[in-house]
Amino acid sequence: MPWSYEVFAPQPEVCAAWSAADISSRLSVIRGLRRRIAANAEDFVQALATRPGRKAVESVSAEILPLAEACRFLEREAARLLAPQRLGRRGRPVWLFGVEAEVRREPFGTVLIVGPSNYPLLLPGVQAVQALAAGNAVLVKPAPGCRAPMDLLAGWLEECGLPHGLFRVLDESAEAVGRAIEAGIDKLVLTGSAGTGRAVAERLARHLVPSTMELSGNDAVFVLPGADVEGVARALSFGLRLNGSATCIAPRRVFVPLELAAGFEKAVERHAASIPPAPVPAQTMRRLLALARDAVADGARPLSGLPEENGTGMAPLVLADARPDMALLREELFAPVLSLVPVRDMEEALAGAALSPYALGASVFGPVAEARALARRIDAGTVTINDLIVPTADPRLPFGGRHASGWGVTRGAEGLLEMTQVKAVCVRTGRQRPHFDPPRDGDEALMLAALRLLHGGPGTRAGAMRRLVQAVRGRLKS
Repeated sequence: MPWSYEVFAPQPEVCAAWSAADISSRLSVIRGLRRRIAANAEDFVQALATRPGRKAVESVSAEILPLAEACRFLEREAARLLAPQRLGRRGRPVWLFGVEAEVRREPFGTVLIVGPSNYPLLLPGVQAVQALAAGNAVLVKPAPGCRAPMDLLAGWLEECGLPHGLFRVLDESAEAVGRAIEAGIDKLVLTGSAGTGRAVAERLARHLVPSTMELSGNDAVFVLPGADVEGVARALSFGLRLNGSATCIAPRRVFVPLELAAGFEKAVERHAASIPPAPVPAQTMRRLLALARDAVADGARPLSGLPEENGTGMAPLVLADARPDMALLREELFAPVLSLVPVRDMEEALAGAALSPYALGASVFGPVAEARALARRIDAGTVTINDLIVPTADPRLPFGGRHASGWGVTRGAEGLLEMTQVKAVCVRTGRQRPHFDPPRDGDEALMLAALRLLHGGPGTRAGAMRRLVQAVRGRLKS
């Protein structure tokens, strides 16, 4: 049955009461949810069992545990982050004497969260609890086949004290997003492909609705001289294996120095051979095969045979002697594929990495000092050093991309603040309001003298002080 916004939209009075509630009341719901997750995690494991190729241990480590940690982060930090920030006298212009100011964080209203299929609990779940902690109502549109964990989350939230109607799960169809936008939302948070993000952003623009978009990735890995080649190969094997390689920050392009390339290639081939086939949708498989064949025709060398188009699963595909300008290295692919790019130095690697329109994440392996220096130059939303993927689960860290990988961030303090609108409140104390009076002769000279006194260099301040005194005297006489 088509989703009805009138049925599922939260009641205005419920939203108003929730946004006005003390932050401790909102966080008590999130604390209860965290404890429920710990007590009944197996229910989430079961709800996530339909994820293709997913093992129970991956559901716990990659989705359920990080969601609980995100809840605890909010319990510890949200009250401080969302509290009004009083601005003191420091930095206030002298001509605004008597003005007190504060910056407030207020909820948007109703936030629509569009979830992905690869991590159908963690990603929309964290975004939802952050939106709720900020005082918003939440609508979630799960990916097709991924409704079960969101239904379970909705039930647990209400059991933990969330007022009815503040967290609603829509149907899984793409049309549900359009209907919600047309009916009226206040913000949208989407995790998905660049194509989906572009289409939804165009629709949002017609309604001037703000958004946060976490879009596609094609992550680069930089291997520095001095890196542990065997350790890097193990890391890449992990990235290809985790969640069937359906992770937005999975490694896809590896830039390795020429002097390390031969030994590195053998280590990667050996580790990749132990990874079992992963389920890959037929449409993705066809697209991957076309790109891989083009790459091979252009000089790339597969370390094993290309996958079969009609196969039920796909073993990792590793292509050596790849070039960064190949289409395979510039596309988003949720499949276990890895391209090895030999480079003369890291300057060439950075230039090659920039050829991809995606800039979600990257990794650097090698001596820490050199890796930190390179990380500062990498154009990506997240950079991990001597590791892959896992450190990004730290609930304190924001997560977001650049360029075709989206805008805005989720998670961390910055992600929580993205769920709020800023309001500046200024209070004028005392009775003096000289700016209310019509301009008088000499006011221009007074303001110019003040400007030069406050902002001029050492050579202009002495003269500015004299002119300011003269202008004040003239104004008092007029």
